[in-house]
Amino acid sequence: MKLKSLLFATAALFSVATCPTLAATATAHPNWPGAGELFVGTCYQPVDRTPEQIHKDIALMKTAGFTVVRMGDLSWDYFEPAEGVYDFKAFDAVMDEMHANGIKVILDISGLPAPIWLHYKYPGVDLVAQNGTKLNPAERYMDNISDPDYQRLVKDFADTLTKHYAKHPALYAIGFDNEIGNGFMSYSEADRQRFIGWLKARYGDLPTLNKAWATQRWSRRISDWDQVQIPYGEGPGPFERFLDLHRYWSDVTVKVLNDLDDIREKNVPDKPAISNLWDSSERKGFDYLATYKQYVNYGAFGYYAGEPIGGAFETLMMKGALPTPVWFNEFQAGGGGYYGAKGRSRMWAYFGLLNGGQAALAWTFNSHQGGEEQALFGLLDHDNTPSWKLGEWGRIATEFKKIQTLGFPRDLKPDVAFAYSFESRVASNPISWSNTVKQYFTTPYLTQAHNAFSPIYKDNIDAAVINIGHEDLSRYKLVVVPGDYLMDQASADNIRNYVKNGGTVIMTAFSAKVNENNQWFDTPLPGRLSDVFGLKTNEFYRTDTPLTGTVGDANFSTTINFYEVLEPSTAQVLGRFSNVEGSPPVVTVNRFGKGQAIYVATPAQPAVMQPLYRRLYAQLGIKPGPVTPEGVYARVVDGRTLYVNTTGEAKDVTIAGRKTGVLSGKTWNDTLHLEANDAELLQ
Repeated sequence: MKLKSLLFATAALFSVATCPTLAATATAHPNWPGAGELFVGTCYQPVDRTPEQIHKDIALMKTAGFTVVRMGDLSWDYFEPAEGVYDFKAFDAVMDEMHANGIKVILDISGLPAPIWLHYKYPGVDLVAQNGTKLNPAERYMDNISDPDYQRLVKDFADTLTKHYAKHPALYAIGFDNEIGNGFMSYSEADRQRFIGWLKARYGDLPTLNKAWATQRWSRRISDWDQVQIPYGEGPGPFERFLDLHRYWSDVTVKVLNDLDDIREKNVPDKPAISNLWDSSERKGFDYLATYKQYVNYGAFGYYAGEPIGGAFETLMMKGALPTPVWFNEFQAGGGGYYGAKGRSRMWAYFGLLNGGQAALAWTFNSHQGGEEQALFGLLDHDNTPSWKLGEWGRIATEFKKIQTLGFPRDLKPDVAFAYSFESRVASNPISWSNTVKQYFTTPYLTQAHNAFSPIYKDNIDAAVINIGHEDLSRYKLVVVPGDYLMDQASADNIRNYVKNGGTVIMTAFSAKVNENNQWFDTPLPGRLSDVFGLKTNEFYRTDTPLTGTVGDANFSTTINFYEVLEPSTAQVLGRFSNVEGSPPVVTVNRFGKGQAIYVATPAQPAVMQPLYRRLYAQLGIKPGPVTPEGVYARVVDGRTLYVNTTGEAKDVTIAGRKTGVLSGKTWNDTLHLEANDAELLQ
């Protein structure tokens, strides 16, 4: 049994049991995607195509060298046009032809969006807006996934679908509910009752709930469970309730994913789960990094990054601490209102390899002629003419086949981990008319995370992105905790034990300010960890001009002009501000147990973090990767070096002696010349 979060539909009660994780079983399946295998393919919706078009499309895929397609998503009523009535004939033919052409299939269980017949017969699946208005399913994902009828019917559909294709030779993997994190919250009376059930399971009684929600403030005391209303996701409302609302919908989402993975385990246990879930969607989202090992075998997502730092960070978020590579289940070819740029898909595909990627699937094969994405441009134009993009993806497929046995996909063994918390992201960004938190937490949480990550990544060092309350920190030489506003007990305990046993942790400003209830700690800050860091901090200030000072021997000048006043007790000062009265500390270090806890007085930003990291590399045994110019990233792979130029201009890279390009066949002496959006593997 895996860890499961069980939601009983009638009472909306959740419970959690801890058992072995699923991800570890990937090594027990030698037929799953592994070492020496790279995949290039596309997302494909045969529901939009005639049999003649499908035949031509598959021929084009084969000619391009595609080895995998992702199908089935967004097409529930294509398989089940009425409740309990299934028609697989058309899709059977597509699966058969894919297999005949050597193309593997990721079959998405298309549980979203729900069909119109389901909404019509079971109106509880309709959304209710926070103002009480019932909403028709006018757009995809407008489904109430907490509704018991939805959950029952999506399981019936998943069970029938996976049983039907369990033994099909084209089937390679299973995906769940495309972009389930991008759905909507709902506010019906039934939703309210389910939310109350969830609160009872979490808090037990009303006194505990009242304390957790600080209901003594402004006459909000609750004396009967029936007085509980669903908090407004779009505001206004108290911040404690806002966090619990997101936790509730996260648990609902995870419950659906666990239900679907139970069905995969029952019917197709020999096929891995590789799903595009979009956990970080601003619309709803869910706590992926606290739960992913329950329903994920390979981290996967839609890669649409416009710049490298955010793209790499999200890739590593999807990987977490999994031992398996990352799949880009959707990958930018064109885009919404964007036809594409020559060379960009190929460049990002190689950039994905740097970060442990194994597969890139273009979104999408044929440009859509109708629906919400009709101005999203795929590999085929709207008149079915193959665009230059199909040729570029064919080149990617040819090159990936050439290099796949040369150490790919990369087996990342990061020495550095970065903390990411769904709850901190929600808690630091409440929506309310009276919003002092937004006035305080002015640099977005994810921006701070990217700022902390950037200097390490630009030094070409592998890193992990994890929830520090749910992982073994002992595998890392350095753990960075940037702006982790909400510090729960599990995370605090993990940090404490990690440092006590010899680890090094860096925490930055804005961290550990509120507890699990989204209320400020009434103890010295950083909450639960003041003794570990050997200081406290209460005062904070903003300046109109950049803050300057030194970290070790390096000077800095800030771009985020905010600082906390650090009051060391046992901590030692590593750097000070030079243009602040009294020259207070900018960085401190405290010996705690066998390890060290470092606190940074500013929000994470490269100007401060880079000199601090570089001061620690030799001490911690962290080895930077190849030296590269700005915008060029590199990793050593089985003795060869993969370089990727992510910029729109040519770059020259200093190399040692004479090298040959595996991709270009060119020979380079002392300097590698990379064109804009180019990549090369040197040996």
